[in-house]
Amino acid sequence: MLPLPLTGLLRLAGPSQTWFKPALSVVASVAPPNLLLVALGRLDLAGYTMAGSLCALYAHNRPYAARARVLAWVVLGMLTGLAAALVTASLTGSAVVLVTVGALLAAGQKAVCDASRIGPPGNVIFAFVSSASLFAPQQLWQVPAHVGLAALAGAWAWAVGMAPGLLRPHGPERRATAAALRAAAAYAYACGGASGSPSGGASGDPSGGFSGGPEGGHARAAAAAALHTAWQTLAASGPRSAARPALERLLTRAEAALAAPRAADPALLRAWAHALRGSGPLPAAGGTAAVGPVRALRASTPAGASAAWPTAGPAGPARVRDLARTVRARCGAVGPLAVRTGVGCALAGYGSLALGVGRPYWALVTAASLYQANVTLTWSRGVQRVVGNLLGVVLFAALAPLTQLSPWALVLCCVALNFGAEALITRNYWLGSVCVTPMALLISDFARHQEPGALMADRVLDTLVGALVGFAAAIAVTNRRAGDRIEHALAAVHRARERSDGLLSAAEPDPGALTAAHRALTGALVDLRAAADTAAGEWWQRAVPAERVLHAERTGHRTLAVAIRRQAPPPAEGVHV
Repeated sequence: MLPLPLTGLLRLAGPSQTWFKPALSVVASVAPPNLLLVALGRLDLAGYTMAGSLCALYAHNRPYAARARVLAWVVLGMLTGLAAALVTASLTGSAVVLVTVGALLAAGQKAVCDASRIGPPGNVIFAFVSSASLFAPQQLWQVPAHVGLAALAGAWAWAVGMAPGLLRPHGPERRATAAALRAAAAYAYACGGASGSPSGGASGDPSGGFSGGPEGGHARAAAAAALHTAWQTLAASGPRSAARPALERLLTRAEAALAAPRAADPALLRAWAHALRGSGPLPAAGGTAAVGPVRALRASTPAGASAAWPTAGPAGPARVRDLARTVRARCGAVGPLAVRTGVGCALAGYGSLALGVGRPYWALVTAASLYQANVTLTWSRGVQRVVGNLLGVVLFAALAPLTQLSPWALVLCCVALNFGAEALITRNYWLGSVCVTPMALLISDFARHQEPGALMADRVLDTLVGALVGFAAAIAVTNRRAGDRIEHALAAVHRARERSDGLLSAAEPDPGALTAAHRALTGALVDLRAAADTAAGEWWQRAVPAERVLHAERTGHRTLAVAIRRQAPPPAEGVHV
């Protein structure tokens, strides 16, 4: 049993470089439909348009070619959950049945969001919409019109999400490349690169960055993950991305810094990253990228796969076997978390009903929001949720007199809170929850005015019930598959390393095949590190095979370093923007 952390849970991180993107998107998506409903005197319908408008929170890190597809699936998933909830609400008034259906929907949403790696805010928005809709008074004949309103708002949210592409069509690729360059610069600095101070970090020898203690190893893992994400982002950017060749060269330079960090110049890498801000000319890194890096990456991706699926490997039956292994591993990873979500949400809702709370869906949503990759992270999220919600209730008490002045004030306050939640949540979850809580309470006033004191009391009680019962469910529902995931990840690293070693042993390896193989090895190492970190914070399982993981990472990064040096261009002389 691992100790639960108490320090640092409320510490604020620095603001995200793109904090304003989801914040402005949700304002642009939520405000027009709600203000139009106020003008028409039908603010009672705003709960349905909100379901579609909140889809604008997703996929901000995706290239626009991929974002169009992802947002369409998000809208479809939101409408599916909303329709299921409204139909159920129209057919039964039993609170127990409604809570049960809400818990099943929350479990399914958790499984799909985790398996698809949709990214933040994950399943929480889906659970919020479907759970609240279960307790909205409903007639069966009203369902099509209400879902239609959500669909119209979802179409508007899709347009809002795609609109920035008109001004910065390659913005996501540039940001992902800049993040990889900064991570490579941090690793080079930790290793004593040209502009850094040696700190006992890893050198550019074949040890792969693990010979100098944990600092170099952590920086190396972070840089490898950022590079893997950047290559996947480029692969998802569409076949005619004009920015791709220049970005490929920059990523190849970042990989070269990972292979020989002491020879790299962190200041140069950071300068390239800085030049990628805005929409100015791309920095010229000099030299040429490895032969067809993204073409090799895309060619090795199974048809219909997303960037979350295997992105390199052999063709034919071997690729099918790799995909089948990934599907089994992914399902095995998300299964226990989905069960935790379903059990925790159901028990939280039943507990709220037993205490006589009239809105058990708040307890249900609180529980759904807790579940992270392991018990330790779930505990941290629970503490942050409780603190944020309690402070949010205080903020609601201050805003309630203002929102009662008119429907316009009510809607504008909700829009402002939407902006604040997305602007602050990247600094720490509890800080965003301070804005989310009064927003959820104000949404309750859309259909009809309710007594603020009763709303506040119910919210506090449901928060405590949802957090306590939800965390208890996380402890009770064990996740012994976390250890199995490490074994799968170790096997994947072994296969990918053997594939790369086989190509490197050839006198003249095919450049495209070598690129694909070493990208596959990078992805396998990233997955191994994630699996090890997840298992390290999980309870009730066998000990993590730390020595085997460390050995696999060392040998894997050693092979990566050799492959990258074989393909890397000569060192650049400077920055040309």
